[in-house]
Amino acid sequence: MSAGLSDAMTLEAARIDAESAVLEYDNARAWFGHNGLTPSTPLAVEVWLFDPDLRQVLLVKHRWRNWVPPGGKIEPGETPREAAVRELLEETGLRVELSAEPAAAAVRSYHPDWPATLGLSYAAVADPRLPVRAEAGKAVAWMSLDRPWVSAFPDDIDRMRAYVDWLRRTGRELA
Repeated sequence: MSAGLSDAMTLEAARIDAESAVLEYDNARAWFGHNGLTPSTPLAVEVWLFDPDLRQVLLVKHRWRNWVPPGGKIEPGETPREAAVRELLEETGLRVELSAEPAAAAVRSYHPDWPATLGLSYAAVADPRLPVRAEAGKAVAWMSLDRPWVSAFPDDIDRMRAYVDWLRRTGRELA
């Protein structure tokens, strides 16, 4: 993900999704308001794609981040939700319906040389038997939520588990 231009529609959609996210990390909502995002602020999305039993998540192997959810930057003119669908399709070949509410809002730097940015996580469910098509130079694999994986973001697994726990506690289902 690199810094890219965002228009007013993109920024407003990101603000709404950050405010409506089920989980918040890194004081993301306050960060969003405090930093007063501008068109030069980079924004990122990812998709937590779970199996129907909510025991596995689909991850991609990134060259320096290791195993991470499919995702990337929001392009100008896209809403965060549209960017998440596009990134998932590009990195896995899968097109799915995302949950109505974003799963999480967080603040992180996706590379040591890049500034921290707002990251929005969306959730969806798919059958792990569906064929996936990895993006050139990347691998795609279903990983168990019962075992950690190597990632630049080791807290991701706990965040995904917290979301799954929320789904179970509230009786919500993913489409």
